[in-house]
Amino acid sequence: MLFQVGGDGTRPTFFEMAAAQQLPASLRAALTYSLGVFALRRSFLHKILDYEDEFYAALMLILEGHSLRTTDASFAESLYGLRRKSVRLRLRKESAKKGSGEEVQHSGLEKRQRILSVVFLVVLPYFKSKLHAIYNKEREARLRESLWGMEDQGFDEAADFFTGEEPVVSRGDSGNGELSVRVQLATKIKKFIAVCYPWIHASNEGLSFSYQLLYLLDATRFYSLGLQALGIQVCRATGQELMDTSARISKIRNHERERLRGPPWLKTVQGALLTCSYAVLDYAQTGLIAAVFIFKMMEWWYQSAEERLTAPTVYPPPPPPPAPKVAKEGIPLPPDSSLCALCLQKRANPSVVTVSGFVFCYACVFKYVTKYKRCPVTLIPASVDQIRRLFHDT
Repeated sequence: MLFQVGGDGTRPTFFEMAAAQQLPASLRAALTYSLGVFALRRSFLHKILDYEDEFYAALMLILEGHSLRTTDASFAESLYGLRRKSVRLRLRKESAKKGSGEEVQHSGLEKRQRILSVVFLVVLPYFKSKLHAIYNKEREARLRESLWGMEDQGFDEAADFFTGEEPVVSRGDSGNGELSVRVQLATKIKKFIAVCYPWIHASNEGLSFSYQLLYLLDATRFYSLGLQALGIQVCRATGQELMDTSARISKIRNHERERLRGPPWLKTVQGALLTCSYAVLDYAQTGLIAAVFIFKMMEWWYQSAEERLTAPTVYPPPPPPPAPKVAKEGIPLPPDSSLCALCLQKRANPSVVTVSGFVFCYACVFKYVTKYKRCPVTLIPASVDQIRRLFHDT
């Protein structure tokens, strides 16, 4: 159990339920990213990434099944100290003056509810992920058809897949004929999914949003339609329930050890395997979260170090070059810096000679540079192309 966010009574807050709902998706993203990084050095991990949906579904099937069996809560709910309880609504008839009311009774989950909870937590998200992948492929196929048209047959195999055309087969070959029928059927199913999936997804998201809004407004005690359909309500676990859970786990494990059959050495091996599996399952929740957190921390650390090593070094701007010296044979500078050294008048249309940086009247310096091909003060060679007009006198 990580923490409890607050709230009154046994009813979890909206933020607790939202965090528990989003945790599996965040965990999957972190695991996928981690496997992708490790696969760069261990090529066999690419096989796991090729079957990402199946791998994650199998992992969550183990974790969710163990968590529901021992704690009556999902993997994410148990981290937040939540428990699932069966809700039985019994209408009690009273006198006409008192009217009728509802009595809500909570009890532990039944076996049927645990199985259906696993279906809602693992099986349905798996099929949703597969349908989403099929829909994305069909959408990309239609986009390519709209961009390239039906005449582009540069890649025969890709064209057959994206356009939905069945491959050319021999009519006399029964095996190829059966394959053609299967391909045609699969194509029709994919197109049907591409048409229906957006409506199904929108309906699901709309129902989820409606239930979450009602739960936030305290208009219902069910966070989702699935919980209401199963007759399950999520509550905070009390201290006594946590103690009862520990006792029940010990009882279940003792019963499983008593059921071991075979020679003494075989029982010893089986007992050791059971002990290891119990240890793995006990620390799976905290271990997965801690491993992902540590991995992301290390990734940030090394990424920051790599950025510091590969980042270009920022040097301070170089100091300005020293001012050019006035030549002995050159025209001396007037004491007033606002006067032109050539006409000794206030500068008109001030212009600078870029090779030296001295400013003169444009007409004066243009005539001088045109005639002598040098700066009047420093005698550095210059041309009229190196005269620049200044739009304010500095």
